[in-house]
Amino acid sequence: MKPKILLQAALPAPLIAELQQRYQLIDYQTLTAADFAAMAADFQLLLTNGEATVTRELIAALPNLALIAVFGVGYDGVDVVAAREHQVAVTHTPGVLTDDVADLAMGLMLATSRQIVAAQQFIQQGGWAQGGYPWTRKVSGSRLGIVGLGRIGMAVAKRAQGFDMSIAYCNRTPLADAPWHYQPDLLTLAQQSDYLLLCTPGGASTRHLINRPVLDALGKQGTLINISRGSVVDQQALIAALDEGTLGAAGLDVFDDEPRVPEALQNRANVVITPHIASATWSTRQAMSQRVLDNVRAYFAGHPLVTPIP
Repeated sequence: MKPKILLQAALPAPLIAELQQRYQLIDYQTLTAADFAAMAADFQLLLTNGEATVTRELIAALPNLALIAVFGVGYDGVDVVAAREHQVAVTHTPGVLTDDVADLAMGLMLATSRQIVAAQQFIQQGGWAQGGYPWTRKVSGSRLGIVGLGRIGMAVAKRAQGFDMSIAYCNRTPLADAPWHYQPDLLTLAQQSDYLLLCTPGGASTRHLINRPVLDALGKQGTLINISRGSVVDQQALIAALDEGTLGAAGLDVFDDEPRVPEALQNRANVVITPHIASATWSTRQAMSQRVLDNVRAYFAGHPLVTPIP
């Protein structure tokens, strides 16, 4: 009989099809409370994605759970403390999505500063016949501040070097192999940046890390780019800063309550928004799927997990 796996959140259809050849996937969303209670002891493995929430209560309700496999590099939705207490391993899919996320970060920086979306709408609405589009802001040679210099932050920094940007970063500690300027104070980094790029993980420790004082320090000529987690930014403070003109612009791929995006962030020439698509290319999603498969197979074969969380 195929081992049962609890599918707790949406995964790509090709990955589902591949898993179903070897395992019996049970969709958590379709289970009644009685069904779940009757079946809970059958699950050793839970599959989820990087946007979903795996609570302490769910972990405790699965007495034989041994592995939570996350489709995504971020795992802040998983109660990892509870997982550790219940001796449940957690895996994710790091590395394979770095380039795609870094590419989108640069794309948002360019699209926001040059108002590419608004400029297209200007043409489509007949504005060009009445005169030229307002001047926008230059990216090349500007100052880039990176909050969280991990794999993705480093990948963006290397791309930004091609634009002759001066680069500084804020981390808990400086990195010995990073050639860029280390700035330990976030407010100072924001004051000294034209573009503030967020690459930090989500979770309680970084919730609303980007608050009104940071946005004010970035200032009316500054641009916020977020490809990390929506929770990192105080979204209401961001909207207020944009409304008041104390922040210049924002490029956002992530939001506080996805998929709901406040109307106040929509239809603004100085805001570019995308629906959490930073890693959503065919090649990267296939590679992420393979990471999940590799971890699942390793678990059932009794081999070391391929990409356990740090």
